[in-house]
Amino acid sequence: MEERLQKILSQWGVASRRGAEGLIQAGRVSVNGTVAELGQKADPQRDRIQLDGRELTPRDRPPAYYGLLNKPLRTMSTCHDPQGRRTVIDLLPSALQQASGIHPVGRLDYNSTGALLLTNDGDLTYQLTHPRHHIAKTYRVIVRGQPSPDIIKQWQRGVRLDGHQPVPAKVRIVSSGKSSAHTELEIVLWEGRNRQIRRTAELLGHPVKQLHRLSIGPLQVNHLKSGQIHSLTPQELKQLQDVVMNTADVRNVTE
Repeated sequence: MEERLQKILSQWGVASRRGAEGLIQAGRVSVNGTVAELGQKADPQRDRIQLDGRELTPRDRPPAYYGLLNKPLRTMSTCHDPQGRRTVIDLLPSALQQASGIHPVGRLDYNSTGALLLTNDGDLTYQLTHPRHHIAKTYRVIVRGQPSPDIIKQWQRGVRLDGHQPVPAKVRIVSSGKSSAHTELEIVLWEGRNRQIRRTAELLGHPVKQLHRLSIGPLQVNHLKSGQIHSLTPQELKQLQDVVMNTADVRNVTE
């Protein structure tokens, strides 16, 4: 059966769908000896698919991997870094670092910490990052100063970023510093726009000092040390997949 080439590559663990699109656009993928085009379809049972001249088959697909990382500070949420900085892939056991297609699902800033999924399941990555699926992600955030009740309400409603009105968030004060120098917040987001929390906090006059992601859907990192990776159990994976299948609609979470 014919399917889009980027979907086939992601299913085979070559890369995420976005990564597979990049490989196709770079001219590194061919079908039946002809350089492939983005959006092209192929039948894995009939067509000869090659990456950098090497033929790929379903037999090349590595075992599925699902890991939850407690990302440490000063670590890039990428597979490679041109500047030579440490990446989340460097934190994997050496055997898995060489495994084809393992990648982070989404990103956390270089100076942010906490829950980050790593997988070679391109379909799951696509589902978790697709705009129609709104997976709750919970953060512990320390900001400068003490946000007023009006600021908290404004944050809950959402502050426009790049002309986009974000999905409402949950924001609550956990504690305030004795000197009023900082406030600890718990923030729950149902979407993940680029640096959304940091940019919103800056616009509201309370820049972020620390940001730690506590959970992604049902998966929590409170039992993991910084830099530690936990391989998901079948039960944890099913819980995550169930959340994905049941979160295509967004409620007004502030009501």
